[in-house]
Amino acid sequence: MSERGNASNSLATAFTRRVGLAALLAATFTVIGLAAPSPSFAEDKKAIKVGIISGEDEDVWRVVTAEAAKKGLTIETVVFNDYTQPNEALERGEIDANAFQHKPYLDNQIKTQGYHIVPVGYTGVWPIGLYSKKHAKVDDLPEGAVIGLPNDPSNEGRALHVLEHEGLIKLKDGTGILATTADIADNPKKLEIKELDAGIVGRSVDDLDAAVVNTDWALKSGLSPENRIAQEAVADNPYRNFIAVKAGAENEPWVKTLVAAYQNDTVKAEFDKVYKGTGISAY
Repeated sequence: MSERGNASNSLATAFTRRVGLAALLAATFTVIGLAAPSPSFAEDKKAIKVGIISGEDEDVWRVVTAEAAKKGLTIETVVFNDYTQPNEALERGEIDANAFQHKPYLDNQIKTQGYHIVPVGYTGVWPIGLYSKKHAKVDDLPEGAVIGLPNDPSNEGRALHVLEHEGLIKLKDGTGILATTADIADNPKKLEIKELDAGIVGRSVDDLDAAVVNTDWALKSGLSPENRIAQEAVADNPYRNFIAVKAGAENEPWVKTLVAAYQNDTVKAEFDKVYKGTGISAY
């Protein structure tokens, strides 16, 4: 065989080897590609962090965690001490979900903070009440009575509507759920309104004639149903609390599992036990 022939054979052999190597590499990448998880699978989390508020809800979420474990989802609860922190943590990705707020509160947070958070499943409703240790009924409140209200926008509006329902004040026509003291059109008893942090107003009842207090903070403050002289209506209540997640995650499988782990008879029984009728399951 000539040198030219040998060269041709060598080139042919090299070409064949290169083609074979390319085919092998292509097959390898194809196998890797098939083995890689799809985006939907990657998002189906098996362990999540859920932000809640300290107190009675910790007992409820211990049962939720046990129910989730039966469904293959591990929940780590992250406990916060005030209402501003859980949404910040969720927005930053420090937690996967939270459960502590109602829609008017979230709407205001989105408006003021630009959060990208959506509700995915209701939990309970805690009708806000007017509490007093000095007066047995609303009619006993004297002229110039000092009334405490929570100072965050959604709960202040909620509290003002309770006072209006009881005939203590009149709000301007068309005032919505985010009412403020500036929306008071008539104050016949010349009530003195003190705006306080939601976590403080309940503990300040001894120093006030009365205060509108969120039910969960009322329990933490040692207030009882006997101290409640008025309460908002439960029917068509816009203040149902819910589980919330970052926008875009609401259809992920783990979210459905999380909601199902809360919305069941086992958790409802614990909820009723813990909140002793002051909170009502809302799903």
